[in-house]
Amino acid sequence: MPSPLQEIEDERFTRRGVRFLFKRDDLIHPLLPGNKWRKLVPNLRAAAEQGRGTLLTFGGAYSNHLRATAAAGRLLGLSTIGVVRGAELADRPLNPSLARCAADGMRLTFLDRATYRRKTEPAVLEGLRERFGDFFLIPEGGSNALAARGCARLGRELRGAADTAAVACGTGSTLAGLAAGLCPAQTAIGFPVLRGNFLERETERLQCEAFGARIGRWRLDERFHCGGYGRTSPELLAFAKDFEARHGMRVEQLYVAKMLLGLTTLAGEGAFAPGTTVAAVVTGPPS
Repeated sequence: MPSPLQEIEDERFTRRGVRFLFKRDDLIHPLLPGNKWRKLVPNLRAAAEQGRGTLLTFGGAYSNHLRATAAAGRLLGLSTIGVVRGAELADRPLNPSLARCAADGMRLTFLDRATYRRKTEPAVLEGLRERFGDFFLIPEGGSNALAARGCARLGRELRGAADTAAVACGTGSTLAGLAAGLCPAQTAIGFPVLRGNFLERETERLQCEAFGARIGRWRLDERFHCGGYGRTSPELLAFAKDFEARHGMRVEQLYVAKMLLGLTTLAGEGAFAPGTTVAAVVTGPPS
């Protein structure tokens, strides 16, 4: 830390006089890359301060957040519980993602999808406490005010380095912190990877909880989710393959490729003035 900045020579940007940077958060830690480190560390610190030795969190069957939490628990000697969406999965062999969680010592439990949608309700949480005892709760995706404050350092690391900083968005906490940490003249753009128009409200809610008000210059561009979370499109796959061929680096497809497709499209639309610098936050696995 801070994660490195890498300049990318891409003629789709350079021909318009735009400098293009990668913020390589994917290199922060081999098991807790990118925003996973930034979001989890403040929560882990809070759990330690409260004397909690068990973490409980939520995620889907291929959740990067569950894997990162399990790895953090193993590294720090904490017990971890992963509540997985989909009761039907309990009767199937563990997929590689959940098998990695289990290998890192995470206790997995499965909720039917209707109950999972109610996971933040007091009755559901009380049922989990009756079953597992006391635990420190980390929301799905690690998304809370602590996480937003942790991601504010990302914005501070980019002060003076770029006019626009971009990030792919799942829950909004990374964008909330990024925008809060930037200078007033800088702009943050979030590219949602899910369908729906909830992320504006959620990002603002997180900023209000973490910083007391909506803060920073930020906006969302919702055109590049490619069908929703975990989904791709022929356009996205072709774009990612072309980007890899141009620059010799592997592109994570469910988050990073959608952000890069969005930025490249915006550059083609003339959204970035000549002489400006754009930084793309790379949160996926390293190339």
